[in-house]
Amino acid sequence: MNTPQLPPVEWPESAWRTAISHVRAGRRMAPARWPDDARCALALSFDCDHETAELGSGGQAVGRLGWAEFGRRVGVPRILNLLQRYDAKASFFIPAVAALIDPDEPRRIVREGHEVGVHGWIHENTSTLDAATEKAMLVRSRDTLEQITGQRPTGHRAAYWDLSENTMRLVAELGFAYDSSMMADDDCYELVLNGTPSGLLEIPVDWVRDDAVYLSFNRAPPARPYASPEQVRDIFIREFNAAFDDGGLCQLVMHPFVIGYRSRIWILEEVLRHARSRGKVWIASHDAVSKHVHASCPA
Repeated sequence: MNTPQLPPVEWPESAWRTAISHVRAGRRMAPARWPDDARCALALSFDCDHETAELGSGGQAVGRLGWAEFGRRVGVPRILNLLQRYDAKASFFIPAVAALIDPDEPRRIVREGHEVGVHGWIHENTSTLDAATEKAMLVRSRDTLEQITGQRPTGHRAAYWDLSENTMRLVAELGFAYDSSMMADDDCYELVLNGTPSGLLEIPVDWVRDDAVYLSFNRAPPARPYASPEQVRDIFIREFNAAFDDGGLCQLVMHPFVIGYRSRIWILEEVLRHARSRGKVWIASHDAVSKHVHASCPA
């Protein structure tokens, strides 16, 4: 996907049409019914970047590595215990290096009935990689997670949600059932690559449904929390309520080193408690959602 070396106002129509059609949202894949006659589906996901949040950008700052370790030591156990209390299943997207640092973590996640998905090798920005390197990293990441957990990952989420022009083609070619890195809908949809339906399901994310954009702190690039935990809870619950009313999907993204603190973990508990109070809600992993959607909306 190459655009002419011209200012965008001078691009020919073929250039911008090629750019927007490279990866496009295809047919909406919203099931008419959810399992067990649930009114809606709630798909919780946790990006376990841990130390690779620093390592993947080339950093080795001791303090930031220690901060990231909080997500492993404290955040993930708190999340798993809470999910168990509410009989809820979820997806954990883990960079392969993070899994290699402490293999017991992904093993516990799988042992307790949750999903582990691919989230890069070392939380690298795939938009900076050539096609051969990106494919090699995808294969290494998938195979490493399978070796550690005994389960072959079916889902992919790009680190930083940054994609190269090759990412979706490679994810489809390597046989992943779904991706969860794009933002073209609230409900699932099929990805269309260069005008051709790919068969690859997108379980869409969005910054609105991500805890880090509201609560994270970073010096470079600078980021400061700008919302209170109460405000984040209200946003997440409003997203859920709208999905419940529509009979659709509510997908949330959280990070153990963001949501895992004592003053924040209650946000997740409030979402779970509220979801259970509304009636029949299917709280499932992304893999389970993918299987149900594929079965309900065949090509």
